[in-house]
Amino acid sequence: MSGTQQGTSIEVLDTTLRDGAQGEGITFSVQDKLAVVRALDELGVAWIEAGNPGSNPKDMEFFRLAGSLKLENVKLCAFGSTRKKGLKTPEDPQVLSLLRAETGGVVIFGKTWDLHVTEVLRAEPEENIAMIAETVAFAKQKGRTVIYDAEHFFDGFAANRDYALATIKAAAEAGADRVVLCDTNGGTFPDAVAEGVKAVSAALGLALEGDQNTGSQAAGLLLGIHAHNDADMASANTVAAVRAGCRHVQGTLVGFGERCGNTSLAALIPSLEIKLGFRCLPEGKLEQISNLTRKVAEIANVAVPDSLPYVGAHAFAHKAGMHADGILKISRSFEHIDPALVGNDRHFLMSEAGGRSAIAERVKKIDPAITKDHPVTAALASKLKNMEAQGWQFEGADGSFELLVRRELGRYKPLFRIEAYRVVSEHPTGETIACAHAWVKVLVDGQHEIAAAEGDGPVNAMDGALRRALRHFYPELEQVRLSDYKVRVIDGNAATAAKVRVLIQSTDGGQTWTTVGVSEDIIDASRAALVDSIEYKLIRDIERRFKAYL
Repeated sequence: MSGTQQGTSIEVLDTTLRDGAQGEGITFSVQDKLAVVRALDELGVAWIEAGNPGSNPKDMEFFRLAGSLKLENVKLCAFGSTRKKGLKTPEDPQVLSLLRAETGGVVIFGKTWDLHVTEVLRAEPEENIAMIAETVAFAKQKGRTVIYDAEHFFDGFAANRDYALATIKAAAEAGADRVVLCDTNGGTFPDAVAEGVKAVSAALGLALEGDQNTGSQAAGLLLGIHAHNDADMASANTVAAVRAGCRHVQGTLVGFGERCGNTSLAALIPSLEIKLGFRCLPEGKLEQISNLTRKVAEIANVAVPDSLPYVGAHAFAHKAGMHADGILKISRSFEHIDPALVGNDRHFLMSEAGGRSAIAERVKKIDPAITKDHPVTAALASKLKNMEAQGWQFEGADGSFELLVRRELGRYKPLFRIEAYRVVSEHPTGETIACAHAWVKVLVDGQHEIAAAEGDGPVNAMDGALRRALRHFYPELEQVRLSDYKVRVIDGNAATAAKVRVLIQSTDGGQTWTTVGVSEDIIDASRAALVDSIEYKLIRDIERRFKAYL
């Protein structure tokens, strides 16, 4: 742990529902927004920037319903701008909408960069300062906690230092509770961020001790940082700002947002807590961050990036045999923290590059008696290499690999069998949309079931028909859906006769798993991956119920 103040609090504001919703492809319904609030409250962040009530009726409806939520940790704030040029603050509809949201806090953003003042607002510099001061003072008079976002602060500071600091002073003197320095364009580097934070601290008369802003809390004013990731510096800039004195940080849990996204709080919070000793979340909440990050991503209908530090699927994944052997001997040899601290798991990727130590470690999850010298380990290592030579790949298919292990251990009994299936694609001319139809006949415990379904494509149709045929026997499959589908041609030289590898990612809303199928026929490869996906889910559920019974 590098030098810092052990236990010093950092206030976290999540803007998934405002800045995050501005990311491409991100859309939240009112119910989605309420679900995100519940997840973030469970995590224990301090504030949620929940939307702009003056921008659309959906956000106003959300704020109306959010008032009835029983929240334990988090407070909501509405987001909007300073008053418009030429209007009195009490007469500005947008400012009044912030108050009608009836949140404990409001986030008010204003212009810091003189370029924006003169060329975007078309206002005089003095009027912009008055707009900031009057809006902040008005919200304070109405009893709100005011978080002032200094938009484009670092660009403005670089262009006209004196004017940028004058806007900050105006907000602070008007009573802002937090002053947040925004790298709105996302192009600033950490050294410039630290310089800006220290200059603001000095301008506001906040005491500095080394790189620690100990005076901001004592004075009742917190400095904050809001960083974008356009130069891949969002997390680094936020850490630099905290080290320079900021005690309020903003970001989105998964990291999505405008353009290249915002600071990912899922990656930032563990660094601040584990590496630097700050306290960002209530005691015991950090180990929930992986699960709750996946939950928020699921609500947003996006995947958590596999490479997202701390919480991503690849964060503690090891492929090289030497790495796996080192990890098993002493974990810190190839891991910078214990994955359990953030609720994540270590993964040994199964491939010909892996080695017996990695295979044995995976097999132990099913049979703890297996060692790297056990005959089962040797058999699996040989089978793995042979199958990979034929085009199979298990490093990204945890579900299929577990089924392979169970077969080798003799602990696998098929829960159903496809007796026959047929898939037909239609591509009519004219305005009729192309579609596919699938028919499946399954056998479960001596009983046959036949079902059909229509889908957007052949795999979608087959998935629907298969789950429809099985839901009479396994109702829990209603929760399962395909979240990703990938096809890779293995041998391009064989042209249309080439083998294809299909990877299917599935989720039941809580857990995500991947399965694989290989064939010269893309439909048959998809069938194999689908069957593995369903069997993996069913076997896991059976074991979970059995353990609960014991």
